[in-house]
Amino acid sequence: CLHRLDQWFSNGAGMDDPAAPLPTSPSCHEEDGTVEEKENNNKKRTKGAVATAWLTFYNIAMTAGWLVLAMAMMRFYIQKGTHKGLYRSIARTLKFFQTFALLEVGHCALGIVRTSVIVTGVQVCSRIFMVWFVTNSIRQIQNEESVILFLVVWTMTEITRYSYYTFNLLHHLPYFIKWARYNLFIVLYPLGVAGELLTIYAALPFVRRSGMYSMRLPNKYNVSFDYYYCLIVFMLSYIPLFPQLFFHMLRQRRRVLHGEVIVEKDD
Repeated sequence: CLHRLDQWFSNGAGMDDPAAPLPTSPSCHEEDGTVEEKENNNKKRTKGAVATAWLTFYNIAMTAGWLVLAMAMMRFYIQKGTHKGLYRSIARTLKFFQTFALLEVGHCALGIVRTSVIVTGVQVCSRIFMVWFVTNSIRQIQNEESVILFLVVWTMTEITRYSYYTFNLLHHLPYFIKWARYNLFIVLYPLGVAGELLTIYAALPFVRRSGMYSMRLPNKYNVSFDYYYCLIVFMLSYIPLFPQLFFHMLRQRRRVLHGEVIVEKDD
């Protein structure tokens, strides 16, 4: 625009014809707008590159973490020949990586990942609840077969899921990983839910006898809470939630593997 003003004065337009219009053509504003758009696009690309780099690192780390858990479980069983004591041997690593998954809720909240915050929050928090407030807190159930069942299912599911995300971000997704991601869940999801429910059911008698995490009246807070009934409500919540998650994955399976166009209703 300044270049055009110089040309306007050098041609004598401003001196010979005071009524001559200033060169405020739309092209000046268009160029300014184009520069702003370019700057905004550059900022978006930078943010997108940073987000992609972080998500790639995160998914590689989580894949590695669950692979470490898988190898630790196999090594323990080969050496001991029994599942008793297995949970305690991997408890610290399991708690770290499962708690670390809380970052996924932040990814959704920040818009880095286009997934529902509520759905992700429910899935992650239910896992953390199982680890910290059920299995870790009630030592009497740590050697139950149901604990090993959901641990094996979780490990297989997470290795598949995080490796799928990693290769997808790198734009080099092997078909067998995509196939595993959208086929293994058909068996693993029900088995995982069964293991979790059986574990909570096994914990109920110990919780009732000990009164752990419960508050009885009277107390200075004038609040009553029974952890025993809290666990029962938690178990009942699987009835409405599990079918929704399972059928959502079935719809995603049809879309990804078979190319079907799926229109989901807004809640």
